[in-house]
Amino acid sequence: MPGFIKRALTKTIMIRTARGETQQIDIPPDKKLLYSIYFAITALITLTTLETTYMLIFQSFNNEIFAALMLIVGTILGALCGQRS
Repeated sequence: MPGFIKRALTKTIMIRTARGETQQIDIPPDKKLLYSIYFAITALITLTTLETTYMLIFQSFNNEIFAALMLIVGTILGALCGQRS
């Protein structure tokens, strides 16, 4: 899984050389960004498990846990879209 996330966050640019050829350059993501995405995915899995157990035990839906889930999903999508542009 770490390789997939690193590939998803790697920025690719095309540069034209002096000879007129195009060269592809990959810019890897920062380690801080990678670790924050790993943490966000871990938190997403944990909160999903927490919401599921809450629904099984109390037979109701918790809005606060769902709001935290949506915050983390938005953060992950924002990081993926922002890094690629």
